[in-house]
Amino acid sequence: MPPALRRCVQGITALNRLLFYVAAVLMFVVVPVMLYEVVSRYAFNAPTTWGMELATLLFGPYFLLGGPYLLHLRGHVNLDLVRRALPARWDRALELVNHPVIILFCAILLVYSWPLAVQSWEFRETSFSAWNPPIWPVKFAVPAAVLLLALQSAAEFLRVLYRDPTAITHEPPAGEGAA
Repeated sequence: MPPALRRCVQGITALNRLLFYVAAVLMFVVVPVMLYEVVSRYAFNAPTTWGMELATLLFGPYFLLGGPYLLHLRGHVNLDLVRRALPARWDRALELVNHPVIILFCAILLVYSWPLAVQSWEFRETSFSAWNPPIWPVKFAVPAAVLLLALQSAAEFLRVLYRDPTAITHEPPAGEGAA
């Protein structure tokens, strides 16, 4: 792989790794909020107006922003048993078909999610609950995560394209800086 392309691929993966860890930190907010909500509801019969809603609003970005780096780690569900039975060249061929399909799917999702996020921002959309927080920032997490997933899939496609065609690819990438 040319050095400039390698740096770009590594940069995409590094950005997604950072966002993966930032998303993981959201659980340090969600868990205490849920604990507080459960204790206040069941121990004191005084549920909060904001606890469940905050947890829900934070769980969306947590789930979405973890996906692109999970693709790099090969943590998504796939047909592992079928792929392990195939020769390495078939595995590589499947990867070279799979990533453009992912990118196409992401492009379709981006086309449909971006206008909804912009519209939500223009109207300063809120949840209309008793707490009534803005939800437009969470709606922007969808197109952002879809774009990051498409970029990571393109990076993985390039990794496969420039990899030795006879290399066995059933294991997750070795180390964080795998190219």
